[in-house]
Amino acid sequence: MLTSFTRDGLVFDVRDSGPGAADAAVVCLHGFPQDAGAYDAVVPLLAAEGLRVLVPDQRGYSPGARPAGRRPYVLRELVADVLALLDTAGLERAHVVGHDWGGAVAWALAGRHPQRVASLTALSTPHPEAMRAALPRGQALRSAYMGFFQLPRVPEALLLARDGARLRQGLRSSGLPEPLAQRYARRMLEPGALTAALAWYRALPVQGAGRARPAGGSDGRGFVPVPVTYLSGRRDPFFAPAAVRGTGNHVTGRFTHRELDCGHWLPEKRPEQVARAVLEQVADAG
Repeated sequence: MLTSFTRDGLVFDVRDSGPGAADAAVVCLHGFPQDAGAYDAVVPLLAAEGLRVLVPDQRGYSPGARPAGRRPYVLRELVADVLALLDTAGLERAHVVGHDWGGAVAWALAGRHPQRVASLTALSTPHPEAMRAALPRGQALRSAYMGFFQLPRVPEALLLARDGARLRQGLRSSGLPEPLAQRYARRMLEPGALTAALAWYRALPVQGAGRARPAGGSDGRGFVPVPVTYLSGRRDPFFAPAAVRGTGNHVTGRFTHRELDCGHWLPEKRPEQVARAVLEQVADAG
């Protein structure tokens, strides 16, 4: 059972649960400002069905993996971290689940390295190309906070003042339950934690430095050739309906979209539906 893995001198914490064989493994990727605990209600449901479930604290969230600057957080590096986890765990491929920023990493992993991804279950996050196409149709407004995150030091000062009160308030107003809002905000109070988490956003203007040539079957135009189940929340404040509707246009594998009567925080608030979607993918692959 893994408790950590390393890449380029960085140490990533990981939770390794369940008895699954090499061909029955699931990797769950969290977003902002979550950690591996986002999947606490999902993991037991998957492990009970005989699956091995790996949930890392991603780059910037693991205390031992917080490099300075923004370039270490380009998408290429985030994807390579997941590949390193698969290699360390002895897995040729896994069923991948991603929420929020973890969803963006999962989309990129499945598009660039489909030979390592048995299936993708995307939670909340549309395909990045669908988001880009939807910018003039509501997505730009919903992503406006990303522009604020580009400012140096100001977001940290605002969000962490009074023991993270503004961050907690923002999380609660987006639908996250109070105990989880408190826990996530508390973790962001660790030295350097919020700056590292915000570096994912601050790396967006330099993503060209993080582009990687697709491998193993992707055609390089952003299409995802693996089986995809996309779960979206009808009341998600961060993603425009146009982006949600357009996601299937970027999947060439089997594609299923289910809209849930929920907001943004699907792993925490809809764990049964998340687990069911993953288990269906595993059954179809078997």
